[in-house]
Amino acid sequence: MRTALSAIALLLLAIAIVSPHGSPSKGPYHADVVRTPGVLNPDVTQETINATICVHGWTKTIRPPTSYTNELKRKQLREYGVGGSLSDYQEDHLISLELGGHPTDPRNLWPEPYPRASEVDSIENDLNAKVCAGELSLDDAQRKESELKHTDG
Repeated sequence: MRTALSAIALLLLAIAIVSPHGSPSKGPYHADVVRTPGVLNPDVTQETINATICVHGWTKTIRPPTSYTNELKRKQLREYGVGGSLSDYQEDHLISLELGGHPTDPRNLWPEPYPRASEVDSIENDLNAKVCAGELSLDDAQRKESELKHTDG
């Protein structure tokens, strides 16, 4: 039994060594559902999207200042137990501002590593375009975004 377990452990170690680490389409870790469950902006509903998220430039009016997000990023990097410099991460909204996420609630922000953060930005924009075109409900888009960030980073 001990020999079989040792053999399995060595096989798993060998697989881990030769397997590719990470993927350009996934982050090295994902948002923690307990630390960062996602919080919605109460001003954004399906009924208000034409006056909020579908207005070009609207997110700039509610985006928190860098001084706020950098301080939060420092704290959350420690909580998530990841290293590197602040510039290695984007303090990202779990539910993006483009999809009605709360701008400043720490439960809606997390340190998403680059380059994944940049890749996810385009996904957020695509989801926003579908919501504003009436191809996807706001609720469905928020659910897709939450699932993406909680599973793939």
